[in-house]
Amino acid sequence: MLTGGRAGEARAAEARAAARPGRRDAALDRRIAALAIPALGAIAAEPAYNLADTAIVGHLGRVPLASLAIATTTLMLASWVAIFLSTATTSSVASLAAGREHSKAARAAGAAYLVAVIGGAVVALLIFVVAPWLAHLLGAQPAVLAGSVSYLRISAAGLPFLYLSFAGNGHLVGLADTRTPLRIAVGANVANVALEAALVYGARWGLNGSAWGTVLAQVSAAACYAAASRRREIRLAMPGQHEITTLLRAGHQLSVRTIALGVVPLTTTAIAARLGPVALGAQQIAMRVWYLLAILLDALAVPAQVYVSSALGAGDAASARQVGRRSLWLGLIAGIVLAVITAVMAPFVPAVFTHDAAIRSAAITALLVSALTQPVGALAFVLDGLILGISDYAAMRRTMILAIFAYAPMAGLVLAFHGLGLPGIWVAIGLWLAARAVLLGRRWAVASS
Repeated sequence: MLTGGRAGEARAAEARAAARPGRRDAALDRRIAALAIPALGAIAAEPAYNLADTAIVGHLGRVPLASLAIATTTLMLASWVAIFLSTATTSSVASLAAGREHSKAARAAGAAYLVAVIGGAVVALLIFVVAPWLAHLLGAQPAVLAGSVSYLRISAAGLPFLYLSFAGNGHLVGLADTRTPLRIAVGANVANVALEAALVYGARWGLNGSAWGTVLAQVSAAACYAAASRRREIRLAMPGQHEITTLLRAGHQLSVRTIALGVVPLTTTAIAARLGPVALGAQQIAMRVWYLLAILLDALAVPAQVYVSSALGAGDAASARQVGRRSLWLGLIAGIVLAVITAVMAPFVPAVFTHDAAIRSAAITALLVSALTQPVGALAFVLDGLILGISDYAAMRRTMILAIFAYAPMAGLVLAFHGLGLPGIWVAIGLWLAARAVLLGRRWAVASS
């Protein structure tokens, strides 16, 4: 045991070692991994629901698979509109907790839960009423229309519970707890697969059984999040007008961004629907597989957001810059790895979702092209987290609107010249991701200078 002067010398040596850039980076990498790896499960929960739906429904035939493609695209936008319940709450709780304002953090989490209940009920009712119009707008043909409308209306019942899960996730992740969301996500998805298999094939409810299985899984996840939130040191508290107004203001800015974000999956589905049932089914498979893999990269946005918010809340701008630099580097490496994985998996994965040879062939081509978008997508997702960390929601909204102009010309060409097919759609998506990365990168460069 060191004592006296020798102990002081040892502490000084440790401080000098920790100050070395390599040591600092290695320590930060471990912190990022400790938060990002468990976050994978929570982030991938909703894409995993959709992937399970696609795998189970795909074997029912072309028409159910096409119906699912129309419905899940609409539901994806409905879930993205409310993602601010997680992202904005994460930033607020992390910053307030770092500043030791625990009562304010508790009220911020309470505001997220309250808005989730009310907002979820309103959106669910809206989707139930306008489901036929939405399906028709996305290009559903008569044979596909009935199935997509039925799936939408059943799934609407799960939206309030999905929104509650977003609120709970924001509360827990803001407290740097990503392990609990991981456990909840894994449990809910295991339940989802079991329920869907039982209802689709056992009870022979077909496409509707898939929808009901997902709703029941969303109910169970929301219940688990609510129970976990009540056990935190910073528990839920009744929000005041200030907390609700702050959340809704952030929600307005992020929801405008989300609506702009939703333009891409909505229009890609609408374009694929006009290319025919084979292209639509193949795009459903490719998009779900790509999205699940790509969203894993979003796990790096979680520590980026939490650590930047915490560093700024504690007045440590240098640490915030270091987090940004390391997160972007790790994101680029992960994106390259996922590009290789996507390309290697492409020839084999479509067979899991359908027996239709034409759909499998088209999905393989789409997945191979989509692999090229993974590295630039990784940068875009990590930069999302960094900009959320500085709470510049206006910049995120502006970026998403401008990025549409990079996507639209190529998408329009595919619509005009059907021979460009699914590869043309994925080139358009790649241009969209690249524009997001460039615009957000410029904003982060200014913020961190």
